[in-house]
Amino acid sequence: MSGTLYLCATPIGNLDDMTFRAIKILREVDVIAAEDTRHTRKLLTHFDIHTPLIRFDENCKSTVGEKILQRLQAGESVAVVSDAGLPAISDPGADLVKLAVDAGIKVSPIPGANAALSALICSGLDTTKFLFAGFAPKTQKNRREFLQKLSTVDATIIFYEAPHRLKNFLTELAEIFGNRRATLARELTNIHEEFLRGTLDELAKKISEPRGEFVIVVESPKLSAQIEIPDEDIPAVVEKFLAQGLDKKSAMREAAKIFNVSRREIYNKLLGTRN
Repeated sequence: MSGTLYLCATPIGNLDDMTFRAIKILREVDVIAAEDTRHTRKLLTHFDIHTPLIRFDENCKSTVGEKILQRLQAGESVAVVSDAGLPAISDPGADLVKLAVDAGIKVSPIPGANAALSALICSGLDTTKFLFAGFAPKTQKNRREFLQKLSTVDATIIFYEAPHRLKNFLTELAEIFGNRRATLARELTNIHEEFLRGTLDELAKKISEPRGEFVIVVESPKLSAQIEIPDEDIPAVVEKFLAQGLDKKSAMREAAKIFNVSRREIYNKLLGTRN
């Protein structure tokens, strides 16, 4: 009989969010595979858990993943944890799950805290249909292509972003998505938990020296798409900004903010008007 691979949620901030079942499973399994063993050891010490730890992260997932699979096939049970929240979401645990599923190993979730859903339900935005986009690519070209594809998705979209890239990311979102409403969530479940709400442009201006990992929840384009932009108004607005000394690209960006659409849509409307 093969063992079971448990995907065990850990707190995203407040240690009281650790479930009784998670503590029980982490005590009972043969080994715990952790993204950062030093970080996880502190958690285990807090809950008096003494199960052996092995490192399983992006750098060693191929070699260690095979070893974990062998242990599972030999009948051992393994728990996978990430640094915070549910493993296998923007996390190398997803690769281990695929290995286990392909090998016919039982995979079982141990639910708990999750940053993306915690931010979504407190965002004040539509929760009936949403898409988790995770971290955007780091290179500008790939990131812009990534965001262009998402810009027309009819759903609330959830992103993760590091603090040092947040301001530029919000600016790019406003340019490509249009100046939609959004919510920033940081330090979820912690004493310094904070939610910032406003348009993407407003939020980019509010952020100065952000700290902590951020969840960004952006509204669906559906409402904006239902609003028809009068074609005759667009050239006048763009010309106004050109007269103020802005270049064409900047003028279209400012017009996009006024009409709450993407710059590309302003460009397409201008092109249609000329034709």
